[in-house]
Amino acid sequence: MEEIEIPTEHLQEAINEKAEKKKEEEREAWVLYVALSTAVMAVLAAIAGLLSGHHVNEAMIDQIKASDQWAYYQAKGIKFEIASSTDKILHNLSNKPVEENKDIQRYDQEKNEIKSIAEEDTKSSENHLSRHVTLSKAVTIFQIAIAISAIAILTRKKILWYAAIALTAAGTVFLVIGVI
Repeated sequence: MEEIEIPTEHLQEAINEKAEKKKEEEREAWVLYVALSTAVMAVLAAIAGLLSGHHVNEAMIDQIKASDQWAYYQAKGIKFEIASSTDKILHNLSNKPVEENKDIQRYDQEKNEIKSIAEEDTKSSENHLSRHVTLSKAVTIFQIAIAISAIAILTRKKILWYAAIALTAAGTVFLVIGVI
């Protein structure tokens, strides 16, 4: 009986080709995951950047309002001093009792109201500025994560991608803190 020869070299080549194809598909799937996660990082960075810009603008507006209120407060203080000095001069020059100047009390009351508004605007400005700083940190972290993801794809090192994911988590924490 004759032995049947089976050509195994074609079989070995086919197995190697299938193995290479599977490895290539796994690499392509990994690159797809990196690309998708990088897109998410970019969206989060855009949201954080938009919110950060909003809060810095609001901080500036509130600071301008506070500055205007403090100038108004000073003007009322000057009016108060002028009215008070005038009242003292008239009281000292006249032998008759002088009526109490109602403007003095009004200016003093208005000064306190204006001061309260100015302090409130200053606190609001500081709050917005604090949120801006926190959100700016989130933007920076997201940008670094995006850069590391790009390097991960170029170098084919998954550890870099994992680092980018960890940075994205940290950036998300800052984003949430800035929003709350």
